[in-house]
Amino acid sequence: MLNKRRLLGLDPGLRITGWGLIESENNRLHHVANGTVSTDSTLRLSERLLQLHDGLAAVLTKYVPDEAAVEETFVNRNPKSTLKLGLARGVVLLAPALHGLKVAEYSANRVKKSVVGAGHADKSQVDMMVRRLLPGCEPENADATDALAVAICHAHFSATGSRWEDALNAASR
Repeated sequence: MLNKRRLLGLDPGLRITGWGLIESENNRLHHVANGTVSTDSTLRLSERLLQLHDGLAAVLTKYVPDEAAVEETFVNRNPKSTLKLGLARGVVLLAPALHGLKVAEYSANRVKKSVVGAGHADKSQVDMMVRRLLPGCEPENADATDALAVAICHAHFSATGSRWEDALNAASR
């Protein structure tokens, strides 16, 4: 049974949000595209959030993913930075939802564990495994690499969830 899905991974940030798009076909993963959406730090916060939304909307319109996944935010020591990141994360969650997509969320440790095998892997290990799992992929930068890792994580976990759901539906008939 062929089950091909386009999955968008998102790594939220107010300054730079990474995005990575893969196709998951049964147990095979294929790189489609990756990049970042940047905001102008000289603008007001509301204008930066609009830039973020518009950039993500352009990616969603161009590539038409089937599902999206977002990395959960960790808490910083600086409350002001945490609040701004939370606002950016809200936009990152909202943009795919406005396009009718289901949006999953994964902790950074879960993403790293699903891609590298260790929840506390460093960025170089994540980068190496993303390139290995998606041959020919050249991520734009670390933010795009992290977003691709989120998409890979979602491919693994959503496929399992879909199989469970299918089995439960079949059993209830």
